[in-house]
Amino acid sequence: MITTLRLCCLILVLPLTSDGDDWPRFRGPGGQGHSNEKNLPWRWSPDEGVAWKTDIPGVGWSSPVVWQYRVVVTATTENGRSCRIVCLDLESGNILWNVEALRQVPKRKERKNSYATPTPALGAAGVYAVFGNGNIVAVDWDGKRRWLNDEVEFYSRHGLGASPLIVGNLLVMPYDGSNAVDKAGEWPKNSREERIGWQIPWDQAVVLAVDIRTGKTVWKARRGQSRIAHVTPNVVDLPDGGQQIVSAAGDVIQGFDPQNGKLVWTVYSQGEGVTPSFAIGDGLVFTASGFEKSTVRTVRLHGEGDVTKTHIAWEQRKGVPSESSLLYLSPYLYAVTNGGVVTCYRGQTGELVWQERIGGQHCASPVYADGRIYFMSQEGESAVIQPGAEFEVLSRNKLPGYFQASMAVSQGSLLLRSDKTLYCIR
Repeated sequence: MITTLRLCCLILVLPLTSDGDDWPRFRGPGGQGHSNEKNLPWRWSPDEGVAWKTDIPGVGWSSPVVWQYRVVVTATTENGRSCRIVCLDLESGNILWNVEALRQVPKRKERKNSYATPTPALGAAGVYAVFGNGNIVAVDWDGKRRWLNDEVEFYSRHGLGASPLIVGNLLVMPYDGSNAVDKAGEWPKNSREERIGWQIPWDQAVVLAVDIRTGKTVWKARRGQSRIAHVTPNVVDLPDGGQQIVSAAGDVIQGFDPQNGKLVWTVYSQGEGVTPSFAIGDGLVFTASGFEKSTVRTVRLHGEGDVTKTHIAWEQRKGVPSESSLLYLSPYLYAVTNGGVVTCYRGQTGELVWQERIGGQHCASPVYADGRIYFMSQEGESAVIQPGAEFEVLSRNKLPGYFQASMAVSQGSLLLRSDKTLYCIR
């Protein structure tokens, strides 16, 4: 008979099973922050439940992503000049390789941003990463560079925050920046030239699609009049069997044809500096607008042209997130403000179901997994709540460090990135 102690030891050394899901992009397989995995941990501490922790060299706020037991994050060293891709083994936490993918000249960014904030997208051929200057780089699973696309020379007063999306053989990346200036002013003493694209709408924002096999530009779409943003795009299925790319920025929510980049529909949504990525479900797109008139704005899909007057389903000014993405679990929509107030809305109407404070400051986006919602504060506390019409906190779990990156869920593991360390909980 195997003793309890021996059984525990055997469990600790067994390899991970292969029935879990990959987490290949920002907010997971569908870009919604949803995981199908079961039997996940929901209680942990520095002394319990931490399978491994590994210090990540450099600075970056990209979220961890996973492909077949390989974990990838990006970072920069040399004050943002050296752009690095780091690959770790999911089972052990050992760094498999750490390569300089490209070099860049650092430009202005907000204090809370980094020069490696976009979360990479993963595929069978390797890693697709974007850094602060807008360059897109592909490396294979040995860390060898395959191609580099420097089509867009990006500048934003905020820095770059959106993440790329793979659609078929395309890698789609939005560039919602502002007018480049030699020297940025100190707010509020900013020139009109500097405010263009940031506080004054312009027509230079780009949504770029490149071939993931070659890195060549396939199309470059224009938004029309828009402003600065950091929203990651997503893809929706159309009733006729096709697909459409949904992308939001300052002042706009839009749909594009992935075949040619044609702008199919647009909705006016006032506000610059939009950071929360949107949620999709039940034929609706749930978005948060930027500064000025911050609003949760919900739009019906499948329009054509300017559908501002016809396709806005509802608007709500209470509980609007500034950085953390929205989470939709039909029939409820969830949002967390920077100050740690969680709001549950009725998805079809925008009616407030409940609004409660979980505490802390929040940049990371919530994740739904194994029947629970996980929030992560900057202070390192994860509040795990029960979804539904009643507010219920199931656990609070603290780790040391400062956290802005969003959680990844893969192969029975939760991956949490702090300013210095990547933690694996299982």
